Amino acid sequence: MELQKALGLAIKEIRLSKQLTQEFFSDVSSRTYMSVLENGKKSPSVEKIDSLANAMGVHPLTIFTLSYLIADEDLSLDDLQRKISEEMKKLKNS
Repeated sequence: MELQKALGLAIKEIRLSKQLTQEFFSDVSSRTYMSVLENGKKSPSVEKIDSLANAMGVHPLTIFTLSYLIADEDLSLDDLQRKISEEMKKLKNS
């Protein structure tokens, strides 16, 4: 699945799991923009992801992580976390 579409689905999935409406985000975004994002028709900025995550009470990386898991059904959370952990260790040691 295309990553932009997966990102929209991740935002929607988290929003619904928190039982929030699109209107809940009126301080951060319009309902129309939320709909466009959730349908994968636009890519939000990093700042917008941060604002949405804060409004939903999750870390922005949760949105990105779920996006990658949706985009690649063969990818497990454990594998993704392991890969990120290894990459971060290498970056910190360089």
